[in-house]
Amino acid sequence: MKQFIYADNAATTKVAPEVLEAMMPCFGDVYGNPSSLYTKGQEAQTLLQGAREKIASLLNCKPTEIFFTSCGSESDNWAIKGAALANAKKGKHIISTKIEHHAVLHALQALEKQGFEITYLDVDEYGIVSAESVRAAIRPDTILVECMYANNEIGTLQPIREIAKICRENKVICFTDAVQAVGNVPIDLEELGVDMLALSGHKIHAPKGIGALYIKTGTRVSTFLDGGGQERGRRGGTENVAFAVGLAKALEMAIAKLPEMNKVQAMRDRLIDGLLKIPHSRLNGSREKRLPGNCNISFEFIEGESLILLLDMMGICASTGSACSSKSLEPSHVLLAIGLPHEKAHGSLRLTISHETTDAEIDYILEKVPQVVDRLRQMSPLYEDYLNGKI
Repeated sequence: MKQFIYADNAATTKVAPEVLEAMMPCFGDVYGNPSSLYTKGQEAQTLLQGAREKIASLLNCKPTEIFFTSCGSESDNWAIKGAALANAKKGKHIISTKIEHHAVLHALQALEKQGFEITYLDVDEYGIVSAESVRAAIRPDTILVECMYANNEIGTLQPIREIAKICRENKVICFTDAVQAVGNVPIDLEELGVDMLALSGHKIHAPKGIGALYIKTGTRVSTFLDGGGQERGRRGGTENVAFAVGLAKALEMAIAKLPEMNKVQAMRDRLIDGLLKIPHSRLNGSREKRLPGNCNISFEFIEGESLILLLDMMGICASTGSACSSKSLEPSHVLLAIGLPHEKAHGSLRLTISHETTDAEIDYILEKVPQVVDRLRQMSPLYEDYLNGKI
């Protein structure tokens, strides 16, 4: 039987059996529209409200501050465009960073076409933005600061608490895209201090097609999707009850497993240490301020796409750069932002492991990756030039 190792959990995760089980009543007896007043509809409303209350309890916020969306990208778009449009009379200046997910970057680019001015902050060599650079960039017409909690490619954790504090002091809305962070690091919204936070179900073993946006009470955000008044009139469209229930169950399970993250981190460190033994390799991102399951390594003289395809033949699922843009031949904007030249950015490998990863699987990856890297280098004209002293 062919070996199969899934090491691309930052791209997506499989639905947990417990999550599927929790969802099943919504596909059978509890099929009513939650907006209906009769009993069958109210059965669905009860499940929907229960999911909302569970998520709020797990994140330490009010149920009325949780809004269900279709995915993290929708949550990002709603938060950014909604805050911009609702506060445009105050100003049209927004602050973000150069390493954001494309859902954020493209939303900001759309606002630029509408006359908004965006300041994209630099990050250091580890992919970390300075909280003080946020403070320095704030102007009287700044209405929103957006910074991702954890980077989807290099796993870097940002100083969100410090950034949120600076925003509060300057009366500026603070939004964080926490799609990669939720379920992987502890998050207490009361303590974190942000005004908005986005999360997505399929990153934490819920189905694709469900997300949520936390909007702190009092935050001015425009309605994103007009319709029949669902989600307290803020986001139209019949609610996806089954997937909302699945999201709540997945989040509950993920948070329950947070104390075990030290085991995942130990496997990640062994993976990093092993891969860095390969000559001409480097770790991308911070060693300390990093998601527990993220390993991103660049190998010189090879192409990441070829690396991924050969590893797939050996039964290892991994990625190069962001899976959301894996069809692009352009190097990762994140790796370029931390200072890698194009040729090194092209040779990146992202492995993202989970609680389901075993030590035996780490051993297998550490056995096969060096073999594949060596094979590709033997075919590389650049590597030949390096060996001959031409570069």
